[in-house]
Parts: sequence; C-alpha cells; structure tokens
Amino acid sequence: MSYINIHIPSLYEDLKESLTEIKKFPKRIRNSRRIVDNALADGNTYYGINTGFGVLATQRVSAEKLTQLQRNLLLSHAVGVGDYVPKEICRLMLQLKIHSLGIGYSGISERTLNRLITLLQQDLIPAVPQKGSVGASGDLAPLAHMSLPLLGLGQIWNKNGTKVKEATGLFHDLNIDPIELQPKDGLSLINGTQLMSAYGAYILEKSLHLMRVADIAASMSIEALQGSINPFDRRVHKVRPHKGQQTVAGNIREMLIDSEILESHRNCGKVQDPYCLRCVPQVHGASRDAISHAISVVETEINSVTDNPLVFENGDILSGGNFHGQPLALALDYAKIALAEIASISERRTYLLLEGHDGLPKLLMLETGINSGFMIPQYTAAALVSENKVLCHPSSVDSIPTSLGQEDHVSMGSISALNLYKVYENVEIVLAIELFTAAQALDFRKPLKPGRGVELAHQTIRSSIPHAVEDQYFKSDISMAADFIKSRKLVDILESERITIH
Repeated sequence: MSYINIHIPSLYEDLKESLTEIKKFPKRIRNSRRIVDNALADGNTYYGINTGFGVLATQRVSAEKLTQLQRNLLLSHAVGVGDYVPKEICRLMLQLKIHSLGIGYSGISERTLNRLITLLQQDLIPAVPQKGSVGASGDLAPLAHMSLPLLGLGQIWNKNGTKVKEATGLFHDLNIDPIELQPKDGLSLINGTQLMSAYGAYILEKSLHLMRVADIAASMSIEALQGSINPFDRRVHKVRPHKGQQTVAGNIREMLIDSEILESHRNCGKVQDPYCLRCVPQVHGASRDAISHAISVVETEINSVTDNPLVFENGDILSGGNFHGQPLALALDYAKIALAEIASISERRTYLLLEGHDGLPKLLMLETGINSGFMIPQYTAAALVSENKVLCHPSSVDSIPTSLGQEDHVSMGSISALNLYKVYENVEIVLAIELFTAAQALDFRKPLKPGRGVELAHQTIRSSIPHAVEDQYFKSDISMAADFIKSRKLVDILESERITIH
C-alpha cells in the first residue's frame, strides 16, 4: 500500500524514510484529495465530508459551513483527561498519523499534511492526555488533542519532555499561524488507531531487547544456583520445536560456554532443577512467540489506512470500520500477558537466589540479623509481579456503547495499550532486581568462573554496582541495573565480544 513499510525492529529508521517520501507529496496523495474536491461539487452526500458525525451522520451540512464543521470536530472531540502520554509516544503518534495519511487513501489536503510535518520537524510535539479513547472510531479524543495545534490551540511539549506549553502563546512567538481545515481533514486526523499503535510499536520495539535481557538474567541465575545445562540441550527442543523456545535455549547455551561452575557440579547427583531454571526456554520462549505475534499485528496496523471514509482511485468514497481497534486490543492484551510472565518467572529465580542453596549464604550476605541482605528487593519484585496480574485483565473483553448506540461495540484497546506500558515498566524493574541479585550470588562462586557470557555480564554490572557486604541504599542499585536495560549497554557489550544473544 505504502512505498515504505514500517517494521518494528527498525521502527525509527523506517519512519524517517517514510517521511522523506511523503514530503514530496506524491501523486497518490494528490489524487485522493482531488477526488474529495470533486465529490464536494457533485451534489451527493458523503459521511463526514458534508454531514455530521457518528449518530449525526444523517444531517447534511451546507457548503458554507464545511470548514467550520471540521474545526468543530476537533474542538468537540478534544475531551481527553488524565496524565499526558509520554512525549516520545506523542511523537510516534504524530509520525504514524503522517505515515498513514501518506499512503494515499485519506483525501487529506496538502496544507494540513504539510503542517503536521512541520510540527514534527520542528519538535513541536502535541501533548496528548492519556484517557478518553474507547478504541472504537479509533482514538478520537487523543487524536483530536494531537491535531489541536493545527488550529493554534492545545498544548506542546517542551524540548526535554518534562512540561507542556500552550500552543497559542508558543506559536505566536514563533510566528506560526493557525490553518483552516478543509473538508474531510478533521475526520482524517481523528479517525485512526494511532494512540494504540504508537504505544504498541513503542513497547514492542523495546520488548525485543527486553527478551534478550531476560535470557541474560536467567543465565546468571542458573550459574549462581549451579543449575544443570541438560535442560538446554538442542535435542530436548528439537522434539518440541517452538521457535522462541529454541532461541532461548540457544541463548543460554551461548552464555554458559567455558563455564568452570558447570564443570564443578557436573556429577553432583542432583536430578532436576526447579522450573524457574529448568523451564526458562519454555516460558521465555512462549513469551517471545507471543510478542512476535503482537508485532505482526501492529506492523500490519501501522502500515494500514485506519480513518473513515476511505478515498479510492476510481473515485469511490466508502465509509467502513477500519478505525475499530479490535485487532490491536487483542494483540496488546496478549503482549502484556507475555511480558508479565517474564517478570513472574524472574521473581521466582530471585527468590531462589536468597534461600541459601548449594553453598550460597541466605539472603546473600554473610552477616544477617543486623543486615536484611537482599530480602527486601525481592519484596519489590513480588509487588510488581502482583500488580501485573491486575493490569493483565484483558481490556478487550469489555465494551460500552457510545454515540447514542451508533458505536455499539468498542474495543477498549486504548486501555490495553496504557496497561501494557505499565506492565513493561514493571518487568524492567523486576529484571533489574534479578540482575543485581544474581551478580551478588555469583560473587560467592569465586574463584570458579561462570560461562564467558555470564562472566562478562557480571563484570559489566560490577562496573557500576559493587558487591554489598552490608545493608545499603538498594534503590540506587535497582536504578543503575534498570539503566543497563534502558541503555541496552549489557547486550551491546556482549555483542562487542562476539557473544550473540538473539
């Protein structure tokens, strides 16, 4: 459909390429606008172009009021509440809206599309309240807020994304005049799934990295707990060949190459490890496969036209339901469950590290009583895992009729998206706690060395987080471990030493 397809692993690079193409205002965009202009002159009725919206679709609007109709549409729908969507996701909403309009089935006017591009290029990112969308006719309220700056209204993020400014005053200072929306423009702007899509794309791109961190953390815990290598044997996974399961098993084997710890207990007589060690490929792998499915859905969505009505090359203007968020709602619910399971099994490994198994001191400190050791960080992990269980209630099973029953089934995909973001943040912290807890446990295995990958991960963590001999301000350790995840430093260092984690 579009010249440029957006893929989650290369999300930001692909969006830049798409913008470069759309700035040329290619023929497909001009043609769809020409069809809209011709339709205005043929005397027929077209939803949202010369009629009211939603339940008011049967009310014809006179020609002299069509621009006012589009302005009113933005003003009436900008009723979002709550905290603002993070600036980077607001930016992604804007980028995805431009990309969708650029596919050429929306009939957007050139000036309106160019003003959206100007906002993006000048880092004038609209501030969008989180709540107000039911994921029915897309994300009406959030997209209305995103579009208000075209009228010189609404709010704009500051450069570092910490505060918002009123667009009216800011644009006056920058000599940016409001524009007048043309017929169909307002509807093209607010019908669409860009809030849900932006959250999904943003989190799923990060989740691809998070899955790798989860395997690194697990391998560190396996070594610290003297787990067996046998459950990761290729033959085990060949007879149950789920793709994610096979990938994770391969990552664990890679991390444990040249392990002295493994050799030291190879003939210890222990038959089986607990599931949180032994079943890492099965659990992490299932989450990977679920994330892969969610990515395929989101990639389809962000390369689609999700407004209404749609303008086709032969001149037809057809009203449909491409704005309905159900595909995203289901996929984002699935994704948040998949991520929550990564935290759930991680917390179990953290707990196991504290129990004093196989020569490790209880609570990972030699002198306890006066010291609580690593007892309380596990409480935090447990609290976040429990919170995720509530957040993972599927939003997509709910529906409340809107627009006086015209929109009688809605997806609630926006709530799926907001909760997915919270789940992701929780999982990051739970994995950060496992990373610095496993590093503490590995200290007690010296002078034996773990696998080459585990050793390098351990050294990287120790470069910022020292071994704890007594109670200290563990919150800063958690924050530093979380920074290893956010900055992608851990994976980057492993790759620089040719330790490949897929």
